[in-house]
Amino acid sequence: MNLAIIPARGGSKRIPRKNIKPFCGKPMIAWSIEAATASGCFDRIIVSTDDPEIADTARQWGAEVPFVRPAELADDHTATRPVVNHAIMETSQRDGMPSWVCCLYPTAPFVTATDLREALRQLKESQADFVFSAATFAYPIQRAFTIRTDGGLERCYPQYRNTRSQDLEEAYHDAGQFYWGRCQAFLEGKDSVSQNSRAFILPRYRVQDIDTEEDWSRAELMFSALFSADVTESQ
Repeated sequence: MNLAIIPARGGSKRIPRKNIKPFCGKPMIAWSIEAATASGCFDRIIVSTDDPEIADTARQWGAEVPFVRPAELADDHTATRPVVNHAIMETSQRDGMPSWVCCLYPTAPFVTATDLREALRQLKESQADFVFSAATFAYPIQRAFTIRTDGGLERCYPQYRNTRSQDLEEAYHDAGQFYWGRCQAFLEGKDSVSQNSRAFILPRYRVQDIDTEEDWSRAELMFSALFSADVTESQ
């Protein structure tokens, strides 16, 4: 069984009701649900939430909400992995243990059905533990610096002070959209960034964290520029 888990708690602080706030004409979570459905990858698409309104919205857009996430997994400090593992165990009690699991974030409107299919193919062919969405940094991280408490500057990588930008090794970051993995790799707490993981590289123009109102506005502008009104067909 292939299982999609969309973790969507109700207590977003910086953008209230972020997971169901309208984004380009649909509740934000609907974009992830639709991409998962259109991919044809999943036997079950589960939303893990503590919030009745999020649960109702998820069901309206075609996902299942077969359980309520417990309060101890729905506070500001809960990491994603315990939430995913809880959903795996809850689902396994009803349908048996899944083979492949995808943690798909509810605030990932740029994810496409093709991304999900191709990442699953990469996971199976590579025999890795995880494949997750990633992108390159827009500027060499070796040029990064910090600002000290006295206002002075300090290079993070002073050894690259005189190295040309074109000679610096490219660096990547987690794009924060999805994580495909073997079920046991999730349950065993394996690190998703390791020698036995692979990155599914996305173009930078399809990657945007959505943590602030400014991020939200930027993401809507990017989305409107990239996709037609009929996003489902374009996926």
